[in-house]
Amino acid sequence: MKAIFITILSLSAVTVLSQSALEIIKTADERARGVSSSIGEMKMTIERPTWSREISIKSWSKGTDYSLMLITAPARDKGTAFLKRDKEIWNWQPSIDRAIKLPPSMMMQSWMGSDFTNDDLVRESSVVIDYTHTLIGEEEIEGRNCHKIELIPKPEAPVVWGKVISWISKEDYLQLKTEFYDEDGYLINTMLGKEVKMIGGRLLPTRLEMIPAEEQGKKTIIEQIDIAFDQPMETSFFSIQNMKRVR
Repeated sequence: MKAIFITILSLSAVTVLSQSALEIIKTADERARGVSSSIGEMKMTIERPTWSREISIKSWSKGTDYSLMLITAPARDKGTAFLKRDKEIWNWQPSIDRAIKLPPSMMMQSWMGSDFTNDDLVRESSVVIDYTHTLIGEEEIEGRNCHKIELIPKPEAPVVWGKVISWISKEDYLQLKTEFYDEDGYLINTMLGKEVKMIGGRLLPTRLEMIPAEEQGKKTIIEQIDIAFDQPMETSFFSIQNMKRVR
């Protein structure tokens, strides 16, 4: 009887930890993208050993099922757009006047030649729904005490990573560091959240750095220039027709 009681207590402790990790991830995710919607502007800088390139982006999102990203500069890429609508991902290429539906096999590919993948930016997968979450420790990042959480993809989930480890600050639920591993357990990319400040009425890292593990001198930086959360937005905005004409 005592052994059964101890087993039940152990299972309950695991459940509490799992729920806590899930709640931390969910709160951090909602804080970063808004509970209902967000509209923002950002600049992406791709750094390489011998050159760098800047891309300006406008973004719109509604919940977790709808998002639209529009390239506004440089001139050669202006008008290129990416649309997520439920489970479908579309890319509008004005140079060929064509909308292309991206298959799941393309989610791991580079987004606009950067160190971010299509899935990182367009988010076919959900860090809340498609993973199981476990608290595995605590660590200080940038002077802030953080929860260290391991995310393992659920079977059949549309996930490109074999494992993700995320460091989220205890006080403000800031995503300060994330490591992305392949299915064999090798570290592929590390994302750092920096320059924490108020933007859109929230305290957030306004600079994200994606750093490949084995490619020295390569890095991609996303700087959030402006963002507004929970703005009124119709689902009809996220259509293939609007993707072609939005500015």
